[in-house]
Amino acid sequence: MKKIKNNFICKIIEKDILKNKHIKIRTRFPPEPNGHLHIGHAKSIFINFNIAKIYNGKCNLRFDDTNPYKENIKYINIIKKDIIWLGFKWNKKIKYSSNYFNTFYKYAMLLIKKGLAYVDSLNKFEIKKYRGNLKKKGTNSPFRNRSILENINLFKKMKIGKFQEGDVCLRAKINMSSKIILMRDPVLYRIIKKKSHHQTKKKWCIYPTYDFSHCISDYIEKITHSICTIEFQENKKLYNWILKNINIKKKPKQYEFSRLNIENSLLSKRKIKILIKKKIIKNWSDPRLLTISGLRKRGYTPSSIRKFCYNIGITKKENLIQMSYLEHFIRNDLDKKVNRAMAILNPIKIIIYNLPKNYKKIISIPNHPKIKKFGKQNIILRREIYIEKNDFEEKNKKNKKKLFINGKVKLRYSYIIKAKKIKKDRLNKIKTIYCKYYNKKQSKKIKNNIIIHWISKKESIKANFEMYENLFTTKHPEKKKNMLQYINKNSIIIKHGLVQKDIFSKILKKYIQFERIGYFFLKKNKIKNITFTCITKLKK
Repeated sequence: MKKIKNNFICKIIEKDILKNKHIKIRTRFPPEPNGHLHIGHAKSIFINFNIAKIYNGKCNLRFDDTNPYKENIKYINIIKKDIIWLGFKWNKKIKYSSNYFNTFYKYAMLLIKKGLAYVDSLNKFEIKKYRGNLKKKGTNSPFRNRSILENINLFKKMKIGKFQEGDVCLRAKINMSSKIILMRDPVLYRIIKKKSHHQTKKKWCIYPTYDFSHCISDYIEKITHSICTIEFQENKKLYNWILKNINIKKKPKQYEFSRLNIENSLLSKRKIKILIKKKIIKNWSDPRLLTISGLRKRGYTPSSIRKFCYNIGITKKENLIQMSYLEHFIRNDLDKKVNRAMAILNPIKIIIYNLPKNYKKIISIPNHPKIKKFGKQNIILRREIYIEKNDFEEKNKKNKKKLFINGKVKLRYSYIIKAKKIKKDRLNKIKTIYCKYYNKKQSKKIKNNIIIHWISKKESIKANFEMYENLFTTKHPEKKKNMLQYINKNSIIIKHGLVQKDIFSKILKKYIQFERIGYFFLKKNKIKNITFTCITKLKK
């Protein structure tokens, strides 16, 4: 397997191997089951699983399930499905942070006994006030100097449910004057009694925070390289502080890489939940989202996402990637895998008046212009055909490659036609275009480089086309105070058009390229309700 591009982490691992620092390389992917995975998680999955594979190591799947208020078993199931769909396999059994609740409790008690943790009776609002901010130092809690014995007894009472939610919590005793706000006596344990845990049910009523459980889970699982995104850089201080003070020898080490940001998209789970609540999107699998389930529903392939993740590489530098870069990989992937066909999204009728009413011309064309093994298909030219409305203008406009009155175009795989007159309806909209047809011999004498696609009326059936654009009109919606102001109202448009009657014989594994339009995924294949989802348009 190739090394991931721009990979400073591999260089670190190779140095560690040369120094015999690790017998076996171990990584992990630790999602919180509080929503669907997105393309940023795909990057993390790709990095962790591939690094383990490159160095003949193991990658664990561990669910960070320390907050039953936010978590759900349905998210665990969809995350497992997403990872398998992407083409990765985790090491042995799935891990859960909840597997280690007894161990977390033991280490929390150790910190209390060492005078490095205390039970605080401030509520969450008071804790925030006492913590200060970047300009103002924190103030010690009035409960910070409780005796070790009192803290032990209070923590035991927390465990057996003697307190209500929000009454008390366990905090690390570090430094309330630290420049890093996170290190100002962070909370290690809080009480959660009102919600049953999906794994441990009602066994526990105290739960460790992510920062406390994560580093200890890494230690228990013998993770050698704990790889996460750059926003956890400050958390490393607490990660190392906890491991240093719980009396362990071989400590895991955390490494950070840049978070994935893609233009006009949203990856924040919290903000995606807002979009769902406001009914701007249907659910986590909405094809306009860059969730793995959304991309799968849109028609993206696992291999295109893996290639995208490989090519963006691993760096510490934050950047904003264009959506067109992701689209490039799905186009490249499908280009070699799918047949071509013609479809009309906005039909307008043409009558070729100099052809007989019963005219029928069978034309043999390739299923793929470059790959012979894909074979051939037959299309039929008749007197009445449909073309795209956008391929016709009444008057000639410079630099517009369209059909117009007294103008000529070539029908794809066929011959040249010339528009002679039009017929309009009561609303003054064009209903029919009457054209003259030039046979093969005549067409050869006419110079023309304008080619349009078409479908014969008799060989066509109705179909729906879901056309997607960016969900947001701004490049970086996550940085906007009110992201809802930047919702693209035309992010989905349903077109009611036509496809060839024998379209199902041309579709390979639900994929097709409609010429001059884009790559499509077959969503519904009922004759009276054929629906295609546009994965990506062709490059102009």
